[in-house]
Amino acid sequence: MRIGVMGAGSVGCYLGGLLSHRGHEVVLIGRERLQQEVTTHGLTLTDLDGRRLQVAPQRVSFDTDAQALKDVPLIFVATKSGQTAEVGRRLASVISPTAVVISMQNGLRNAQVLREQLRPSVLTAIVEFNVRTLGNGHFHQASTGQLVIESSTDDRVAEVAEDFRRCGLPVRRSAEMAALQWSKLILNLNNAISALAGVPTPTLLFDKEYRYVVRAVVREALTVMHAAKVRTSALGPVPVQWFPSILSLPTGVLRLILRAQLRVDPQARSSMWEDLSRNRLTEVDELNGEIVKLAERIGLDAPLNRRIVEVIHGIEKNRSGSPGYSASQLRTALGMP
Repeated sequence: MRIGVMGAGSVGCYLGGLLSHRGHEVVLIGRERLQQEVTTHGLTLTDLDGRRLQVAPQRVSFDTDAQALKDVPLIFVATKSGQTAEVGRRLASVISPTAVVISMQNGLRNAQVLREQLRPSVLTAIVEFNVRTLGNGHFHQASTGQLVIESSTDDRVAEVAEDFRRCGLPVRRSAEMAALQWSKLILNLNNAISALAGVPTPTLLFDKEYRYVVRAVVREALTVMHAAKVRTSALGPVPVQWFPSILSLPTGVLRLILRAQLRVDPQARSSMWEDLSRNRLTEVDELNGEIVKLAERIGLDAPLNRRIVEVIHGIEKNRSGSPGYSASQLRTALGMP
């Protein structure tokens, strides 16, 4: 099958590479920098279980123009949320009305934005895991997690789901995507903290000072969502409502619990950290900003999440990169005691 990936960054190259390894004809659309890298070196895909898959350069089709997706029957959209409306307009004049488009993006509204632009069927997917770009076409799955795809009767969706499984990637289908997206948003609230601190994800979890900040931001978000009667659904074995309590545990106990539930590469970092480091716009409005908007809608305030949005926007405006805040500097920047 011909498959397209619109927005082939870390996640897009990793998922597209898995399907290319399974024999599909995959067309990657992304930045010129990655195009040069991937067409020179091909794709190397690794994960925490030690799997290593290679896709030779001649097997990789990488373009910078969406026109290369003309008449491709199945397309993954993996761009940043802020680009979704423009992506929809670009795809609308290119793809077949019988195509299936699957949004692999963070945030809550991307599939709906695409549906407003496109005639094809648009589905939602949730990528639970982190992917690191290691250079020279090497993409590493840096945490465990599933790929959740919205339920569909389309055989093309069933086929790629099965091929992901054959590559060792857990996949499940669900009709509860809205509730799952809210749960994923809670998980993603640490992205901005990672970007501001410039430290790997394990440090955010196991350093008690950074963990204090993460816990406070998550607790505030869950309080707002509870007041707004927002429904969530468990992505992993632990409901998101338990997160503040789990993050309150002593570090040693937390390590034992997470070791059984989640594995994270010691150098895993959020994509928002990479965006700040490369002076690109982030998805903070689609993550922490959603909590701020929800709070305003029901007459509440979310001061920590609001302040995170303000600080990130200030850094974006100044193009000053990740500030590398210590835990105490981070608390000061967010107005925390």
